[in-house]
Amino acid sequence: MQNNDGDTRLLTKIASMYYIEELTQSQISKKMNLERSMISRLLKKARSLGIVEISVHQEHSGLIDLEARLESIFNLKEVIIVPETYNSLDSTNNKLNIGKAAARYLDRIIKDGDIVGLALGTTMLSITNALNDTKNVKSIFVPLVGGSDNNKIEYQVNIIASKFAESFGAEAQYISAPVVTTDKRTKEYLIQDASFTKVKSLWSQLDIAIVGIGAPIQSSNLIWTGAFGNKDIDLLNSKKAVGDILSRFYDIEGNIIYSELDERIISLDLSLLKDIDFVIGVAESVEKAPSILGALRGKFINVLITSESTARKILELNDSN
Repeated sequence: MQNNDGDTRLLTKIASMYYIEELTQSQISKKMNLERSMISRLLKKARSLGIVEISVHQEHSGLIDLEARLESIFNLKEVIIVPETYNSLDSTNNKLNIGKAAARYLDRIIKDGDIVGLALGTTMLSITNALNDTKNVKSIFVPLVGGSDNNKIEYQVNIIASKFAESFGAEAQYISAPVVTTDKRTKEYLIQDASFTKVKSLWSQLDIAIVGIGAPIQSSNLIWTGAFGNKDIDLLNSKKAVGDILSRFYDIEGNIIYSELDERIISLDLSLLKDIDFVIGVAESVEKAPSILGALRGKFINVLITSESTARKILELNDSN
């Protein structure tokens, strides 16, 4: 085909139909009485001649690069970094935006038949508050950890599971046990209950897990809620615990810390997370960077949703350790 005004007009017309009117190549083929293969060749020619110029908005290009670095270093399925408002690094607003990103990601990957495990805490609550206009799926949402002593009902894991299920038009299962028992015998009694064995059977079938990542020991939710006493704290510090997932602790290298505390904790074991297709870690704050780094090194999560400043701190810590 020669490059003349007639050719240019045809190329422009076809390009406009495809890129602006959003007609398919098959529709253009019928309308222009041309073979579909010819439409494809003409569209390529329109781009090569500069009639069509395609650009990608670069506002978040820096974040995309940062996501790619984390994905490559830690062999993750995906990293989603949420930009911050630097005139006010407000933790409440950041958590809200992180929750929105996690809700969108779950809505993208969930499908009929999936069994989805859930943690508890303020991060999980931020996700439930962002579950708007989600698709309906025939799935089951199940707690991965017992309930907490927090008096606010919206923080309870069964309420969280119920809200997730309601948003997706799905089913929820509930757990009738605390996250930490007073002694080993109490835990043994509770986990023999029929309601718990039903939940535990679903743990072995999980397709997706959504978990928060606990801060270093001195700021851990389990400490300030009174779930652990001074003896427990001293033990965790002696073993260099850096954070927790599902109330199970690990060090900066991702080594699981097993101790007598596990005899009182009711939650999914961290080692089992590695068998789940999608384990979505949702956490932000520079303070939590060591906790997130330990989780990444331990391969307890394979998807990370976090903030930009947290992501940069994780990379800095990884380079220095």
